[in-house]
Amino acid sequence: MTNPAGGGGLPPTGDRAQLSYASGTSAKPLLGDTIGANFDKTVARFPDRDALVDRPSGRRWTYEQLAAEVETIALGLDRLGVRKGDRVGIWAPNCAEWVFVQYATAKIGAILVNINPAYRVHELEYVLKQAGIRTLIAAPSFKTSDYAAMIEQARPGCPDLRDVLLLGSDAWHELVESGRAADPARLAEIAAGLGADDPINIQYTSGTTGFPKGATLSHHNILNNGFFVGELLGYDEEDRICVPVPFYHCFGMVMCNLAATSHGACIVIPAPSFEPRATLEAVAAERCTSLYGVPTMFIAELNEPSFAEHDLSSLRTGIMAGSPCPVEVMKQVIDRMGMAEVAICYGMTETSPVSTQTRADDSLDRRVSTVGTVHPHLEIKIIDPETGVTVPRGTPGELCTRGYSVMLGYWNDPEQTAEAIDAARWMHTGDLAVMDADGYVNITGRIKDMVIRGGENIYPREVEEFLYTHPDIVDAQVIGVPDEKYGEELMAWVRLRPGAEPLTAEKLREFCKGKLAHFKIPRYVHIVDEFPMTVTGKVRKVQMREEAIEILGLQDVAAAKHA
Repeated sequence: MTNPAGGGGLPPTGDRAQLSYASGTSAKPLLGDTIGANFDKTVARFPDRDALVDRPSGRRWTYEQLAAEVETIALGLDRLGVRKGDRVGIWAPNCAEWVFVQYATAKIGAILVNINPAYRVHELEYVLKQAGIRTLIAAPSFKTSDYAAMIEQARPGCPDLRDVLLLGSDAWHELVESGRAADPARLAEIAAGLGADDPINIQYTSGTTGFPKGATLSHHNILNNGFFVGELLGYDEEDRICVPVPFYHCFGMVMCNLAATSHGACIVIPAPSFEPRATLEAVAAERCTSLYGVPTMFIAELNEPSFAEHDLSSLRTGIMAGSPCPVEVMKQVIDRMGMAEVAICYGMTETSPVSTQTRADDSLDRRVSTVGTVHPHLEIKIIDPETGVTVPRGTPGELCTRGYSVMLGYWNDPEQTAEAIDAARWMHTGDLAVMDADGYVNITGRIKDMVIRGGENIYPREVEEFLYTHPDIVDAQVIGVPDEKYGEELMAWVRLRPGAEPLTAEKLREFCKGKLAHFKIPRYVHIVDEFPMTVTGKVRKVQMREEAIEILGLQDVAAAKHA
């Protein structure tokens, strides 16, 4: 299968044809620009087109107007003393200022450090210190979080932190006024000293266990990844992207913002954080052609009581990514939301993020049941985790990625970097995958998520996919819990449709009987309204296991020592 924007994923010829390896080709070369230079080219091409719409505040900007805002913030930061390589933190929900700061820091070569809006004081302090943040730009508060107070609590332990600018405060307005009074020629002077391979962004991994690691990304990493995501979605200046996913994550700032600005498309912010109704309203009001989300977001939109009231006929495409995409949900997004060209993307923060993507001309079956083929200009392979040898097609193993997208490394952490990226610059994802004869990839689970029940390896993803076929189950997550006899047993956490009768373990076993191998049938069922989640929409299975041990009274079994 070829694609004019860069297909890739075709199996290699010759003796290696049956190995799980693929390299992505493209008629379009990689971009050699910095983010600022690429943005300037788009502004010159489309000065009067919509660039950014912030629906909560009722504000909107053309590309020319957005460029003026970006330059003002860039010059203000420069006059504040921020220099190339300095770390500038941003701690805020989705808003227009987030976008201004993203491009402003790129213009002056400062390294933008994305801080998770859900962080508490100890997590904030860790990131401020670990990244050596010099300047912090933050919302005063969000929901129940008093950011200003938390910053003051963390500040004494962060000697590198010189300036804190709360959005809307006097200090922020002073920065803006200072930038407006500066000589714009200064930005050209700064740009002359910037290179595409310079580090430009630090993104901390979700940190579901242990301390988060700071994936350090360059202009070249994220600009190209955003550009080729947009290419495979067929973006041009007519597209309008609704972005309910957080900017602080690659999904928002790369797959949306950089995909948009490298093509002249418009970014539409529906709400500061995800709200299903606000998202549907934004799509309808702004005639969005593309909608992004993790599976849980699309599930919430499809089940929104007002769903039928919103005209979604403008939708053409979009992305479902961030965690495994249930086949049944993908089908509904195509059928009920009209997103005929919706894509599944797979990747990780450390790879900027996308490594594989489905294409619009893929068959429906492949678009709903795989994560597509390798991205342009990248390589992927699937290896035996024990030996490191590339496995034959159709054999499960660990997915690895190599190419322009692989991060520079974890910030100030050479040991963890060496564990993740091998000597040949392959990024080891920790994800289990299978590649078919045509180069399409299926993600079957996390190496660490695998459940071993009585010697049988069980991948929760397979069981979850089956549970989605139950007429009353809206969402399902499967985990392993301690068991005295088998070592581990399966437990299903499920969300039911409104009005559905309670689902017992016995009823679920009956539904599964004869369709799943007996050892894959969950022994326990737990009905919930929602799952514990990270802010990016990833389910916190570690937390679920901890809670399950309490719910099931398995503390003694969990504490038992094993060889």
